[in-house]
Amino acid sequence: MKICLYLEFSQLFNGRLFRNVGTGLLSSYKNQQAILRKLNIPFTESPKSQYDLLQINTPWLRSLFLMRRARRRGIPIIVWAHVTAEDAREVFRFGKYVSGFIRRYLTYAYGLADIVLCPTAYTRGLLIGYGLPEEKLVVQSNAVDVQRYAFTSERRTSGRQRYHVADGHLVVGTVGLVIPRKGIATFLQLAGRFPNASFLWFGKCYSSLLTKRLPRVRPKNVRFTGFVEDIQEAFSTIDIFVFPSKEENEGMAILEAAAAGRPILVRDIPAYASWLENEKNCLKAATDEVFFLQIERLLHDASLRQRLQQNAVVLAEAFSLPRAATKMNVLYERLLSCT
Repeated sequence: MKICLYLEFSQLFNGRLFRNVGTGLLSSYKNQQAILRKLNIPFTESPKSQYDLLQINTPWLRSLFLMRRARRRGIPIIVWAHVTAEDAREVFRFGKYVSGFIRRYLTYAYGLADIVLCPTAYTRGLLIGYGLPEEKLVVQSNAVDVQRYAFTSERRTSGRQRYHVADGHLVVGTVGLVIPRKGIATFLQLAGRFPNASFLWFGKCYSSLLTKRLPRVRPKNVRFTGFVEDIQEAFSTIDIFVFPSKEENEGMAILEAAAAGRPILVRDIPAYASWLENEKNCLKAATDEVFFLQIERLLHDASLRQRLQQNAVVLAEAFSLPRAATKMNVLYERLLSCT
C-alpha cells in the first residue's frame, strides 16, 4: 500500500504560500503525515509517483484534475471536507458573494471521492444537505498531537516575558487567523470590559486588501501577535482560551488548547454539539453578553478553571493521533480491499 497525500499549493514557490500562516488545514495535513508514519504506510506528496490511494485535502483545480485521473485509473480517492460554503463566507472580503458558487463546486468535487472525511457530524450534515450520498460521508476528526501542545511552566514564563504580560494579569487568548469569522469584534469587546486581564491573539494578520482592517483604536490590554513559531509557548502563555468563531467545521485550535490543558470558552455553534459539553470540558456562550459573564466566572474562579483544565486534557486524549490512526487504518484497508 502506498498513499499519495496531496495538499494543493503546499509545494508552490517552495511552500511560501503556507509559510508563516499556521492554519488548521496545515495542522491537519501534518497530522495525516504523522498518522501514516505511525501506521508504517509509505506515502508520497508527489502525484507524479506511483500510488494505490489518493488522499486530497483541498479539492481545488489541480486536485480536481488528480481526482478525475484517479477515477479513470480505478484508484480509490479520499478527500477531506476542510472547506464548506458556510465557513467561506466571512474569510475574505469577497466570500459572501461567491459562497453559492463554492457550494456547487464543492458538491461536484467531493462527489468525485469514494470517501469524504468530515471533521464533525455537523460538517457531515451540511454535505448531506448539499445532496452528497450519505454512505460516502465519514466523520473523522482532524485529531491532535497531544505532546506537541502540552503545557509547560517554562514556556508560560518565557511567553509572559516575550509578550510583556503585566504582573498579576491572567491571559485570555486565542489562536487562529485574524479574519472576521473568527470573532474579532467579540474578542475586542471582551478586552475592553476586562482591563485587568491581558488579551493575546496569536495568528497571522492578512492585508486589508483581503479582509477588513483591525480597528485603529483598540483596548490597551489587547495584542495581536501575528504568526508565531513557538505555538507550544503560545498555548502555555494563555490562562483562559477563548474561541469566539462564528462558523467552524471542527476548530483545531480548540483541540490544541485542550491538549495544553487550557480552560476553554467557545461560541455555542452547531459544529461543537457532538463533542464539546458545556460546563464539563468547556464553557459555551451564545451571545457576547454571555461571553462576558463566562469570562468573569473564569477570571474569578480558580477551581472552575482547574476543573475545565482537567477535563480538557481528557478530551484531547480522545482525539489523539493514535486513536485517529486506528480508525484511518480500518478505512484504508476497506477501500483497498474493494479495488
